[in-house]
Amino acid sequence: MTLGNQDPPTPPESPQSNGRTVRLVVAGILLAIPVVALMAVPTYSKTDPTLWGFPFFFWYQFLWVFLCAGFTYGAYRVTLSAGRKERDR
Repeated sequence: MTLGNQDPPTPPESPQSNGRTVRLVVAGILLAIPVVALMAVPTYSKTDPTLWGFPFFFWYQFLWVFLCAGFTYGAYRVTLSAGRKERDR
């Protein structure tokens, strides 16, 4: 039996690192929401309702420009808080 070929034991995960993992998962979900919403083209591939003469297809996508910015900013803030909690430990 040789000890040199064994992997070192991994330390148990602390509750603080579990909280960081949860925050990073939330950030990933926030980033995935716009991707999923815009990839579901059949849900918004229609002309009605129109907004100021623009078909739904166009103004829905344009609305997501601003929503994507909001979701990305939210993910950024969640990621910052996860990093801040890690540094405070």
